[in-house]
Amino acid sequence: MGRVDVAVVGGCGHVGLPLALAFAGRGLRVAVYDTSQRAVEMVNSGRMPFQEPGAQEALASALAGGQFTAGTDPAVLRQAANVVVVIGTPIDKHLNPEALGVPEEIEKLSPHLVPGQLLVLRSTLYPGVTRMVERLFQEQGLQVDVAFCPERIAEGHAMTELHSLPQLVSGRTPEIRARAAALFSQLTKEIVELEPEEAELAKLFTNTWRYIKFATANQLYMIANDFGLDYDRIRGALAHNYPRAQDLPGAGLAAGPCLLKDTMQLAAFNNNQFTLGHSAMLINEGLPLYTVARLERRFDLASMTVGILGMAFKGESDDIRSSLSYRLKRILQFKSKRVLCTDPYVTIDPNLVPLEEVLAESELLVIGAPHHQYRELQVSVPVVDLTNLRGQGSGV
Repeated sequence: MGRVDVAVVGGCGHVGLPLALAFAGRGLRVAVYDTSQRAVEMVNSGRMPFQEPGAQEALASALAGGQFTAGTDPAVLRQAANVVVVIGTPIDKHLNPEALGVPEEIEKLSPHLVPGQLLVLRSTLYPGVTRMVERLFQEQGLQVDVAFCPERIAEGHAMTELHSLPQLVSGRTPEIRARAAALFSQLTKEIVELEPEEAELAKLFTNTWRYIKFATANQLYMIANDFGLDYDRIRGALAHNYPRAQDLPGAGLAAGPCLLKDTMQLAAFNNNQFTLGHSAMLINEGLPLYTVARLERRFDLASMTVGILGMAFKGESDDIRSSLSYRLKRILQFKSKRVLCTDPYVTIDPNLVPLEEVLAESELLVIGAPHHQYRELQVSVPVVDLTNLRGQGSGV
């Protein structure tokens, strides 16, 4: 395409691709760089590599308009006025953030960057990583402006939230913030400016707050359940026309690729002095074990076939990253005779079986991901429904 307005690194993933399509939908020329040949081929053929409402239509429109392309050659970055990098700080198996991960990846990209570009860091960063990237460019003598503009979308709502939510914009100078604001003003009218360190914490605070809210709900659920009471019935009553309780979530498997990870990053940043965050982790990550322990009181699990309905990390999603349904599966495999798993959206797990087989052979069902299609299932065996998807109570 020649010169492009925006290049998105990691642009075939759950964060990068909706962003790239949103920019293309505003008439910008967009190039996507991704290391996955399979994902690039799918995108260029007009097929989404994952589910995201509205994205398939946006992809078809962008390709038809000729202002969008995807590739595996990083040389395309040289053609871009703005480079958006969708690489977040990972955590290791001990839940410690690998803060050098992002700067190391940026260093690999730097031979393909040119002076005068704006480089936007998009995914979650460990506090201080933006400054590390700035120093990297200073040491290389590369005149590239660095901004951190954290993504704020929720999977399943990306194509609307990219335009409806205010965008946080940070940079070391007013000029850099103005450049980043000009770019994201193409998508949304409301821009909120911060210093880079403020924006890094804002992103971590957001996901940590959600994770703690889910842990609060799950702890309250366990308390009610241990006394034979229905948490969802109690929650519905206390929130009825009572604004101060409207944000109390339902119970359920609180997982996904960000919430636990970002909570642990915030704990590490504070020298592991984060009792509330660590307690939230114990509650949320412990819910599958709690559920199985309760089931052992009611059923002879060792002689039973148990079916898990939904393996994605949340309803109406095909994303299994950090899904607690898989932790539930591992525990049940140890405790029960046999475990069968199904999901109408997940396509990358060869061990899943059709829903009909799970329903025919299971003596007990547990809803993992609350997909809407499970709401009206006609079954003759007990169903464990932590989210009360079926409206028959959430007790176990």
